[in-house]
Order: sequence, then C-alpha cells, then structure tokens
Amino acid sequence: MELAISVIVCTHNPRRDYLDKVLTALKSQTLLLEQWELLLVDNASKQLLCAEIDLTWHPNARHVREEQLGLTPARLHGIREAQAEVLVFVDDDNVLDSDYLELALHISKDYPFLGAWGGQIRAEFEVKPPDWTKPYWDHLAIREFERDKWSNLYQHETAPCGAGMCVRKIVSQKYVDLVCNDQKRLSLDRKGKLLMSGGDSDLAFTSCDIGLGTGQFTSLKLTHLMPANRLKEEYLIKLVEGMEYSHRILDSFRGQMPNLLHSSWKGKLLEYYRLLQMNPRERRFYQAKRRGYVLAHQALFNS
Repeated sequence: MELAISVIVCTHNPRRDYLDKVLTALKSQTLLLEQWELLLVDNASKQLLCAEIDLTWHPNARHVREEQLGLTPARLHGIREAQAEVLVFVDDDNVLDSDYLELALHISKDYPFLGAWGGQIRAEFEVKPPDWTKPYWDHLAIREFERDKWSNLYQHETAPCGAGMCVRKIVSQKYVDLVCNDQKRLSLDRKGKLLMSGGDSDLAFTSCDIGLGTGQFTSLKLTHLMPANRLKEEYLIKLVEGMEYSHRILDSFRGQMPNLLHSSWKGKLLEYYRLLQMNPRERRFYQAKRRGYVLAHQALFNS
C-alpha cells in the first residue's frame, strides 16, 4: 500500500514520560498503519534513542539520527527521509487525537489549494498556571478557535503552528532549498536552550511562496503537554524576546522590513511614559519584546 503520510517527530534529550504519551497516541491512530510512516528524528540526544525506544510496533517506522543540534536541521533531515506526499510534524510533547492523521489526509484531498495546515492545540499543564500567564499562552502554541480559516496571504492568523503542522511534500522540498542556502533561516528555530521560533512560520509561508495557501481546522486537535518550567517568568520573557527577534527576521525574507528605530527625545519621552503606566511584570515583558525587535533590526541593517 502506498504511503499517504509521513509523521516526523523531532526530539532532543526528550522527557521520556512525554515522548511515551506521544508515541502511544500515534499507536492509537485510526488511520491504518500501512498508510503512514513514522520517523523519529533523534537530534543529538545524549543517549541514542534507537537503543532505548522500540518502534517495532509500526511496520513503517525507523529511527533517524541528526548530529547537528537544532530543530531546523532535524526537520530538514526528516523531510529528506520522508516518502509520502503529506508530512505531519509532531513535537515530542504533542499528543494527537486518535483521528488526527485520518482527518489530515481528508483535508489534503478536500483542500488541494492548501500547502500547509494545522488545527486546535489545547494545553495540559503539569501545574496550575498562574492567571498572569494567560496573555502569553499564544507564545506557548496554545490555539483554540471556533471556525475553519485559510488564506493564500502571509498571515499568521491562518498559518499553523509547528505542533501538528501538515505540509505537502512539494512545499517541504522548496523549504529545504531555501534553508540550505540561507544561514539566517537555519538559525530561526530552537537550538538547545535558545528560544527562537520562526521556523514554523517560515515553513508554512513557503506554501504561499509557491502559490498555495495555509489553513487551520477545528476538527484537527491535539494536546500540548506543558511542563512547569514553561510557566516561569524567566522562561516566558526569553520566549517573547526570541519570538519577536525571529519573526522580524522571518518577515524580512518576504519584503516586510521593521521600521527604522528613532532615538529622538520625543520618542524616548513617549516610551518612558508608556513604561510608567505598566506594572513591573508588564514592563519586563515589554522590554523583552523591545530587545528582540532591536536585535533583529541590528541584524538586518548592520549586516
């Protein structure tokens, strides 16, 4: 039977209880095993995952080792190994609903004008999240919505997150060509403890580059396992800074350059009053976003 979907799970020193849940959910998919393959990409983990994780339950599963640290190199390796026409990227903390792959395949057939799509992402928190964290949940790839949406424009509103992202092979191959010739693209996403995160959008927007669109569907659902450390202020501040930086770099690839920085006394005074109106935590997050913007501006205009 011809493979319809390639599932690519990229992981680096995974939390084993989380990865076990991810694999258990994949084992429970309603789509016949013969219709999809599973690639577990071990991204330079300290312990070789091929020696610890049994994939023999799946007839089309294999381990892949990528020694270059970083989510982007791991994804590129997975893309090169994938055999199906639709690729589904699953993070090592993403628990897919049992019908996820089956629905993803239906969408690929019913919406041939889309090159990348995803779905709803609900959170399962390890600890009760403090109320102050809610404005930043979107940064943690938590998305719940009430209607399907799609576009052939470069819009973050319709572009899927990396968690559970479905991409046509033709889009992924174009993405490989773009990234391999651009060092800035290679550094857009997670690498060890660096919290960059523009690679997801870059991959999705590659669909628009070749005349297709992006979309999000209410029927596609997964659970994002959320460890306690991601609710700490220090982590979220680094995440906000990293996302602002990487998204500004990402936008520049498609002609959207950040505005020039102004250092006039009037501009500084307005920013000073804006900061005075914030509470201390809001001020720290604002300054983190500002740092990300400034770093991106310097990278783009001083290179």
